[in-house]
Amino acid sequence: MHSTQKEIFFTTKKTYSTLNTRTEKTKHIWLVCHGMGYLSKYFIRYFNQLNTEENYVIAPQAPSLYYQGKDFKHVGASWLTKENTHLETENIFNYFDAILEAENIPKNASLIVLGYSQGVSVAARYIAKRQLQCNHLVLHSGGIPKELRPEDFTFLKAKVSLVYGTEDEYINKERATHETKRAEELFGKNLEIIPFDGKHVVNVAFINGLV
Repeated sequence: MHSTQKEIFFTTKKTYSTLNTRTEKTKHIWLVCHGMGYLSKYFIRYFNQLNTEENYVIAPQAPSLYYQGKDFKHVGASWLTKENTHLETENIFNYFDAILEAENIPKNASLIVLGYSQGVSVAARYIAKRQLQCNHLVLHSGGIPKELRPEDFTFLKAKVSLVYGTEDEYINKERATHETKRAEELFGKNLEIIPFDGKHVVNVAFINGLV
């Protein structure tokens, strides 16, 4: 027997979530990538304390949905796994492209890109590969992809924040040192390192203080 894995192209539909209404008063556009196990419609609630007139939030939905727990009640999602990573990454990039085209973000608005936990990997990769110019890139409690190099971000003029909890159960001292060094190599003088007292949680206070 001989099995072959093939590829096929087809058109599909995918949801994403938004918060608030974009108007002439909107000053900040957020593109936020949730962590593993989240759904965008719930993750976006972490941003509901922002000024509703000035902030418009876009939350893409990770493609791989699955049931959490043995009761099959709660659904979570994952961005990527080690299986077909390159192919799935391209699919995610095309999905992000379609979202930004549909939303038609005005050039005079400030664009903030935030990745949380697993969302850090897709946010960083998308910025690098599509050379998306934003005003602020937030890498929150997640790992920076190993393949990214300083030259991938030479175009980027954004402020970059590396945010993590000092009690994060997924980030020990060695991991924090490694990720900090990686971020310094990639972003140099544009980087600000922001540890906070807390575990592996979304730092809402930091988010509210960004704008």
